[in-house]
Amino acid sequence: MKEGASVRVITPIACFIGAAVVPASALLIAPIGVPSASAEPCSDVEVVFARGTNESPGVGRIGQAFVDALRAQAGAKSVGVYAVNYPASIDFAAAVDGIDDASTHVQDLAANCPKTRVVLGGFSQGAAVIGFVTTDVVPDGVVDSDVPKPMPLSVADHVAAVALFGKPSDWIMSAIGQPPIAIGPRYAAKTTIVCAPDDPVCSDGGDWAAHSTYATDGMVNQAATFAAGRL
Repeated sequence: MKEGASVRVITPIACFIGAAVVPASALLIAPIGVPSASAEPCSDVEVVFARGTNESPGVGRIGQAFVDALRAQAGAKSVGVYAVNYPASIDFAAAVDGIDDASTHVQDLAANCPKTRVVLGGFSQGAAVIGFVTTDVVPDGVVDSDVPKPMPLSVADHVAAVALFGKPSDWIMSAIGQPPIAIGPRYAAKTTIVCAPDDPVCSDGGDWAAHSTYATDGMVNQAATFAAGRL
């Protein structure tokens, strides 16, 4: 493994999710999309969230539930929202666009709004995008120029928390011949990874319906409590 570049979300992810999940798409991915909510510049907190596969542009159903829960726990702090701009389609190679977009936005926040506390979040494919945003390694054989440059180490000081919902599990990544999603060491302690029981995307379970329960089973509140405690 080489240090100095982020891991790329590449086509074989589609081999698993596209083949195993699309037939159960009504259960696996929420069709509801929520437009990005733009706050005034330099809010106290900004949530940067990447939606799941096939959700409409915005933060998606899970993302909006997380934002609502965090706002309820943030007290008087203003909470802005940025929806990561990427296709979120079954062309999983295009997820690299989301890594680049999220990374660029977080670095802009750090430079222009240094007092803003950033909360990174993502659901399913979006969780992979955000996970790779934090990482600082790339597997042998991947060309550095093919992936976005890693964020400067100092940017981690501006990120208060990372919340990943239904993150593709290590065994899935291994099964498709790819490395696991590696959370960067400067983000690990501030990251919560939420996996619904029996969700086959993030565990060895087999209940496809579980992948759509994050907004209704209290897990977004759990993640919001974690994030609020770090603001």
